[in-house]
Parts: sequence; structure tokens; C-alpha cells
Amino acid sequence: MKKIILSAFAGLALSSAAMADYPTKDIQGIIQWGAGGSTDTVMRSVSPHAEEVLGTDIILTNRTGGVGAIATKYVNAKQADGYTLLMGAENPQMYKVLGLADIDYSDMIPVNVLARGIPLLVAQNDAPFDTMQEMIDYIKANPGAVKVGSTGKGGLASIVMAMIQSEVDLDVTTVPYNGDGPALTALQGGAIDVMPAVLGAAVQHVKAGRMKAIALVDKESNPVVPDTAPIVDALPGLSTYLPYGPFFGVFVKQGTPDDVVAKLSEAFSVGAESEDFQNLMQSRGYGVMNLSGDAAVDFLENYRSVSSWLVHDAGFAKHSPEEFDIPRP
Repeated sequence: MKKIILSAFAGLALSSAAMADYPTKDIQGIIQWGAGGSTDTVMRSVSPHAEEVLGTDIILTNRTGGVGAIATKYVNAKQADGYTLLMGAENPQMYKVLGLADIDYSDMIPVNVLARGIPLLVAQNDAPFDTMQEMIDYIKANPGAVKVGSTGKGGLASIVMAMIQSEVDLDVTTVPYNGDGPALTALQGGAIDVMPAVLGAAVQHVKAGRMKAIALVDKESNPVVPDTAPIVDALPGLSTYLPYGPFFGVFVKQGTPDDVVAKLSEAFSVGAESEDFQNLMQSRGYGVMNLSGDAAVDFLENYRSVSSWLVHDAGFAKHSPEEFDIPRP
């Protein structure tokens, strides 16, 4: 028995030493969404700066599916040692009410909530409408004809469309994609007509003339797309839900040692403060947040409350937020 106890203490000592030396190997960064999308863009922009601080490579892999749930479950099944990072967006905060998974970010540790975005409604260049009101009128005159890209229930596109449907009944055909990157590619090719996407993911396509902006899903205009009207000009009732938009953050499994979390938080904080990351975020209409610790937890809890009740009130939640003690905002 004495040998067993001594062996256990020796194992703990070795484990503690390994954590103190963290990282001693490459780190895996699991991105919830597909290549070229908003989450992918943010993570591939910030990671090189975090690598410099950590002194090791962060191997980025896109693991799509289940509105991000595939990647979230994958990371949660790994060891809590800081060598597998979840690089995700806002979607897990609705998993429980949507019935997609029994975990959300409240069951993980936020390393850093990096940035936040604004939704933008875009259309293929040949679409026979240029404004939100024109789009509404066209859809009403041509029920079922307009194809709208989606990233699944609980994804940004589904929530934006749910907001719109709360104000006006529109008969559209929904086409699912594994992320806004593939959906925006499909939009350019004419496979779909309209896509609610993140401003930061779509703005370069708009400026390059590959698609056109229909409405900014916000209460105010934005200098990044100064000629695009806010959606409330056509649907003033949406002010109840706005401002609303995605966020992007890095997370680890609950139980990851505090010193490992601290090292990761410091590394991604440095990345979020870097000049080129700040410039990229600003040019694409993202707001840099750079939150960790209690500030990140408070932000996430508030977002979970707002988003969970939003999908519940929109009518496509499988469970009431009350079942998970999620307070109404």
C-alpha cells in the first residue's frame, strides 16, 4: 500500500512538472466551422501571435457539423491538459435548448473571448432586389422561389431569419451548409439567392463586387458598409432583438489546470492586442473584446440568457431555458 501511495504522489509530481513546462508539444486548435468563414478567419488571424508567446505550433483543423456541436463534443472528450483547444462561435450557448448537446460554454473554461461581429444580409448580384423592402416584396410575390443559405438551426442565419419571420411571414427555401464560408461560395455561384452572414466574413466579397449587401442586421448603419441601410428601416419591430451578433472565442475543457489556462489566456490576449489583428478586425467590422477570466464568464452567461430565450420565443427550441435554470434577460 505504501508503494502505491508513493507511486501516486510521484505521478502527481511529474504531472505538475509537466504542466509547469507547458507547452511541451504542438497544440491542436479545433475550429467549429468551415474554411473561409468568419470563425476560421478570426482564429487563423490570431493564432500565429499566440504561437509566438507559447513557443509552439497551434495546428488548426476545421471540424464541422451539428452547428458546431461535433467540434465541441470532440474537444470535451479529450484530456483536460490544454493541448486541445475549441475555437468556436456563439452557437454552443443555445445547444441545450435546441437539444443539440448537453454541454455549452458554461461547462467549459473560456481562454479568451476575442471578438464580436454584426450580421449582414447579402444576396447574389443577379437577385431581383437591392433593399430589404424590395426583397420582402419579391418573396411575397414569388413564394418558395428564393433560396436562403443556412448553417443549421441555432446558427446565425437561422436566428436572423427567425427574427425576420417574427415580423413578416416569408415563404423561402432553406439550403443548409457547413459554415458561412461554403454558403458564401455557393451564393457567388448562384446556388442560393440570399444569406445572412457575419459582416466580417462577407464584406470583402461585397467590396469586390462578388455579391451585394441588402441590409445590416442592426439598429444603426456601419462605416464599413456605409451605403447599406440597417434592417430596422424596413422592419422597425426588430429593435427588440438588436443589437445581436456572433462572437468568437477559444475554450478548453473544464478541469484544465489553472496555470495552463493562464498561459493560454496570456498568449491569446497578446494576439488580440497585436496591431495587424486589430486592423483586420476593424476593417471587417468586428469589435475586439479580448475578455478572459470572470469578465469572459459574465459575458458568456449574459449571451446564453439572451440567445436561449430568443430561439425559444422564435419557436424552434426543443426545451425551455427554464429547464436549465437559464434566466430570462
